[in-house]
Order: sequence, then structure tokens, then C-alpha cells
Amino acid sequence: MLSIARVHGTALGLPNPGLLPTKREWDQQRELVERAVKRLRRRGLRAEGRVIGTRRAARRICEEAALAECEAIVMAADPDRNRLIADFLWSQEPQRVRRRARVPVYLVVEAQGR
Repeated sequence: MLSIARVHGTALGLPNPGLLPTKREWDQQRELVERAVKRLRRRGLRAEGRVIGTRRAARRICEEAALAECEAIVMAADPDRNRLIADFLWSQEPQRVRRRARVPVYLVVEAQGR
């Protein structure tokens, strides 16, 4: 299980603490991962998780999947949007992973109204 804490960018090419995830954001991501890992383990699956921070989530997810020799990537996702607009939206990061990955990517879209 991998979760991304979004780094919002750099200032003049240098890291800027104001653009990094806050302690609260890191804690939220860790809690999300912890809950998911517990659910998987209760179902008898071997699971581990971690949180990383990056500006380029799609690239980093694909790199981590290759390093872990994953056979597939499964991600929660928002519905697909117009690709011209979507490239600027964080919510469309799973679709970027699907386009970039060298393994099958399964996007789980939650039904509307839930």
C-alpha cells in the first residue's frame, strides 16, 4: 500500500517548506494507509504500507511499482474527465498512472451518491 502526500512545488527551483505537506496532511495519509493495511490483513492478505511525498505522483507510483516488481496497480479514482483539462487536475493522477505504467492499472471509481 502506497499513499502520496502531495508536494505542491518549488520556489525558484528550491524546496520551500510552505509547499511541503503539513504535519496534519502527513498524519492523515498515515492513518489512511494504516486503516487500509489493517483491512487487508483481516482478510488474510499480507500487506504493508507507507507514505511518500512527491510533486510527480504518477511517475513515483510507477517507479515504486517497478521496484516492488508489482504485477498490477490498483487505485481509487475519480471518474475520467476531458484529457485536455484533466492534465492540470490532481484528481486525475490515477489516469496519468494508467497511461504511464508498464503493468495493468485498475482504477476503482466509487459510485455516485454514496
